[in-house]
Amino acid sequence: MSTLNAKPMTYDDIVSLLGADAESLLQYQSKTIPKEQLHVPGPDFVDRIFVQTNRSPQVLRSLQQLFNHGRLGGSGYISILPIDQGLEHTAGASFAPNPIYFDPESIMKLAVEAGCNGVATTFGNLAMMSRKYAHKIPFIVKINHNELLTYPTKYNQIMFGSVEEAWNLGATAVGATIYFGSEESSRQIIEVSEAFERAHQLGMATILWCYTRNNAFKKDGVDYHTAADITGQANHVGVTIQADIIKQKLPTNNGGFTTIGFSKSDKRMYTELSSDNPIDLCRYQVANCYMGRAGLINSGGESKGESDLQESVRTAVINKRAGGMGLILGRKAFQREFKEGVELLNAVQDVYLAQEITLA
Repeated sequence: MSTLNAKPMTYDDIVSLLGADAESLLQYQSKTIPKEQLHVPGPDFVDRIFVQTNRSPQVLRSLQQLFNHGRLGGSGYISILPIDQGLEHTAGASFAPNPIYFDPESIMKLAVEAGCNGVATTFGNLAMMSRKYAHKIPFIVKINHNELLTYPTKYNQIMFGSVEEAWNLGATAVGATIYFGSEESSRQIIEVSEAFERAHQLGMATILWCYTRNNAFKKDGVDYHTAADITGQANHVGVTIQADIIKQKLPTNNGGFTTIGFSKSDKRMYTELSSDNPIDLCRYQVANCYMGRAGLINSGGESKGESDLQESVRTAVINKRAGGMGLILGRKAFQREFKEGVELLNAVQDVYLAQEITLA
């Protein structure tokens, strides 16, 4: 982390961090889905995209509040701090590297200090700090979780509270996860669809974690949980149930449908609509979010130590050049010293502020 400075990163700093990947990522010109067909982030995104939808004036206000906050405020891009890992990965496993985050106020302080657009965390964390911070940074209440105390472990998102309570504690938006491909996915789709409808009625925005879970998504030693075709379809179901913003893992490969042998596909998905370049794989995810009408934010993933900065900047460059809306990055920031966590989040934000990094 010693490469980070208090001052914003320059384009040259970004090039240096990307190293050998700099040219292939920063100079790449996509020949798949034309950038002109995308609805890209910008200062006018709510006016250009959401004003013509069924979203109420209260939802439009909530979305604009999210877009206007923090260091990226007014750019159309968003940087969200998500800390729900205390439930999703156990509190001990998540916070042992930095125990201050057992205290929910530390979560609020990190999001505020780093200039994030919003903070996404649990009912309990936000309720505990509601009156002190609800007016200082947009709250995104994560309304469902996978609990890890059942043995053997099962992967099943269940509701932890009501949408009304999220509104009551001052939330700007609600977030939820669906494990697409899991045995319980049908129930989760219905539950989250109903919750998002209620959230919109109350004037809150909606963000969906479109994750995939099925042991059969691994074949011949290759993991297709992050295949562009499978995650893209998960995104498409997510926007169908009226998620305003989609959270998805960065795609790492493609051909999950054809290799595993399920669902339906068309060979042009792999030859014309995408390629092996990570920007094209991510653009296919954007395309499945109604060509960007619902913003795609990619997740930061687990912390791996010294490589976190480079990986985070790389993910941000891919997302931005593909047509995405930003990053939702947690463990790489909070599983290190507070100041370093702030600096890492700022570095990611600097990618979206860099005018030299444009749509591929």
